[in-house]
Amino acid sequence: MTKIVFIVSLLISSAAFSQSAAFTRSLDCNWIEPIQMGFLQNHLTQKTKDKELQNRVITQYIKRQDAAKIYLLESDVTTVKNLMKNAFDDVAKADCKFLTEIQDLVSKRIEERTTYVKNLLSQPAKKKPAPGDFKFEKDTEFTYDPDHKEFPKTNDEANEFLKKYIQFQLANYMATDIKLEEAKKRVVKNYERNLKRFKETKYETLVANYLNSFALSLDPHSSFFSKEYYDDFTIDMSLSLEGIGATLSQDDGFTVVEALVPGGAASKSGLVEPQDKIVAVSRKDGKMENVIDMDLKDVVKMIRGPKGTKVKLTILRKSEGSNKKFDVELTREKISLEDNAVSIYYIDKEVKGVKKKIGIINLPSFYSDSKRGGKSAATDMKKVVAEAKAKGVDGLVLDLSNNGGGSLDDAVKIGGLFIKTGNIVKQSSRREGSENALADVDEKVDWDGPIVILTSRISASASEIVSGAMKDYGRALIVGADHTYGKGSIQTVIAVPGDLGALKVTIGMFFTPGGFSTQHRGVESDIQIPSPYTVDDIGEKSMDYSLPPKKIDSFVSNEAFVEKGDGTWKKIKSDWIPKLKSRSTQRVTKSEEFKKISDELEKTKKSGKVIKVSEVLKDKGEKEKKVKKTRYAAKDEKEKEYLKRADVQEAADVLSDLIELENGKDLDATISTPVTAVDKNSAKKDN
Repeated sequence: MTKIVFIVSLLISSAAFSQSAAFTRSLDCNWIEPIQMGFLQNHLTQKTKDKELQNRVITQYIKRQDAAKIYLLESDVTTVKNLMKNAFDDVAKADCKFLTEIQDLVSKRIEERTTYVKNLLSQPAKKKPAPGDFKFEKDTEFTYDPDHKEFPKTNDEANEFLKKYIQFQLANYMATDIKLEEAKKRVVKNYERNLKRFKETKYETLVANYLNSFALSLDPHSSFFSKEYYDDFTIDMSLSLEGIGATLSQDDGFTVVEALVPGGAASKSGLVEPQDKIVAVSRKDGKMENVIDMDLKDVVKMIRGPKGTKVKLTILRKSEGSNKKFDVELTREKISLEDNAVSIYYIDKEVKGVKKKIGIINLPSFYSDSKRGGKSAATDMKKVVAEAKAKGVDGLVLDLSNNGGGSLDDAVKIGGLFIKTGNIVKQSSRREGSENALADVDEKVDWDGPIVILTSRISASASEIVSGAMKDYGRALIVGADHTYGKGSIQTVIAVPGDLGALKVTIGMFFTPGGFSTQHRGVESDIQIPSPYTVDDIGEKSMDYSLPPKKIDSFVSNEAFVEKGDGTWKKIKSDWIPKLKSRSTQRVTKSEEFKKISDELEKTKKSGKVIKVSEVLKDKGEKEKKVKKTRYAAKDEKEKEYLKRADVQEAADVLSDLIELENGKDLDATISTPVTAVDKNSAKKDN
C-alpha cells in the first residue's frame, strides 16, 4: 500500500552526507545520524527528534525483533528500552553497541525457544505418552494477535504459549495432508532455520533495520530501503529486470519455482517447470553453491545478473513418485514482468436481447520506468483504451481491486484519459496551506463512454487518486467494498550516495477534486458488494502512526466537462444510483460466490483474535489446494479464473445496467445474462 512515489535522485543534504561519506562506503553506524536527519528534513509533519519519536522508534524496533511476542520476556523488553533510550540522542557517539547487544539478547532467547521446541517435538512417538510428553490437541485455542497479549514474564510462561502456538503450526501442515510425525520435523526445522538466519544477520542489516524502525515511527509509509530492497523496488516500478525469468518462493527451506515468465530464459529452455526446487546455484567462479535453507533474497541475488551472462542451476524435481536431480545452464536476459502490466479482456453480455461488448481492464499497479522508452502504466492504458474503442465496446470496467498504488504522474495521466482537461489531484507540502494542483493538460477524451471502477479495501494510493477523481467529477461509478484502503499520503524516494540504499519518506498528502483527503476514509463505493478484504485491520486507520485526514476547498475543473461534440461524456446522475443498487442487490443475493465471501467474513468477525486449531484443520486444506491450483495454472487458465471472479462479473453487470441508463432506457426486473468471455488481448504484447 505504499507505492505512491516520485522516483527522484535528490541529495538529502550534501552537508549531512559529506561527513559520513568520508568515513565509509558501507552502511554502518556513521550513516545513522545523517540518514535520520534526511528523513526529518523531508518529512511532512515530523521535523525534529523528541520524546514521543524516541518511544515510537523503540516500539518499532522491538516489534521488528519479536513481532509475535514469542521469544522475548517482559524483562528483556525493559532491557532493550533502556539500551535504546541511552543511545537515541546520538547513536554514532554510542557507537551502535546497543544494536549488537540487543541482537545477542534476542539470539539467546530464540535459541532457548528452539531448544524447547526440539525437546518437545523430537520425542519418539509412544503408545502411552508420559505426563509432559507432547500430544497434538486439535481443540487448542489461543489469542494470536500480539496487540491483544502481553510479553511473557517467565520462560515457563513463554514456553506455555509456544506449546499452543506449535499446535497451530502443526495444523497448518496437517491440513495439507502431511502426517503428524513429518509435520513435527518440519516445525523443528523451521525454528532451527530461523535461529541460524538470525545469528548470521550482518552488521549492515542491523543498521538498516534500525533505520527502518526510525522511518516507520514517522508514519506507516516512510521506510529505509537497504540496497537489496531498493533494487527490488526499482524492478517493481519499471517492470523489468535481467535474469532467468522465473518467479521464486520459499517453502520448507527450498527455493521453489512458482511460475515462468513467458519468453524468459527459463521458459524458452523447456528444462525448468513450475514447482521445481532449486537446490544449488553457480557462483561467479563457476563452482556450485548449495542454497537449501539460504534466505530467498540471497538466492535471487545469485540468480540475477547482467544480460548475456550464464548461470547454472541444480534442479530437484518430483517425478513419478521419486526425486530427479539435474543441472540446467541458462543465459540471463532482460525480462518484462508482464503479470503486473495492464491487460484487457472482452466479454459479450446480452441485455434485453441486445448484445453488448464490454472491455474489462485489469491494472494491478501504476508502474513507471523513468528510463527513456521504459514501460509506463499511462502509456499502456492509452493503447488499451484506443484498442477497446476500435473494437466498438459499449463500456469499460477498470479493475483497481488489487492495485496498491505506484506512480503519481501515471495516476494523473490515466485519470486524464476520461475527461477533457482539469485537476486530478492536489498535493500538500510541509508549508501549511500550500497545495499544488496536478492536472490533465491533454484535451483529448480518449474514452467518452460509461465506466465502472472496481475497488476493494486493498485499492490504495494512486488507485484512490483515480477512483476519487472520477467519482468527484461524476465520471465513473465506483463498485466494490465499503471503501478503499485510505492511504492519502505521498512519498518520494531519495537515493543514499554510494549505492547504499534509499529513503522513502512521506512528503505530502493528496486531495481529490472535491477537496477530500482519502486518508482513513478512502473512496466510498457507490454500490457495495461483499469483498474478502472488508475487515477492520485492513486499512490506513489501523496502521501505527498514520497521519490524520484533512479537508480543503473543492477544486473541480469546469474544463473537464464536454457538453457537445467529440469527447462528450455523461455525468452519473444521483437518481440512477438507487436503481443500480437495487439491481445489484438482486444479483448478489442470488450468488453462491458472494454468499461464501459473506460467510467467511462473518466467521472471521466471530472468531475475533482467537485461533482455533480445529478450524485450521478444517479450512486450510481446501484453501491451500485452491491457492496451488491458481499459482501453478497456465496463463490461459489464470485468465479464465480471473473472469469468473464474482466481483468482476458483478462490475460488468452493473456496467450493463449503467449503459442502459445512459442510453435513456429505464431498468426493469429483467437481469442480464451471465458474462461469457469472447476475446482477450493485452497491451503487454504490444510493448
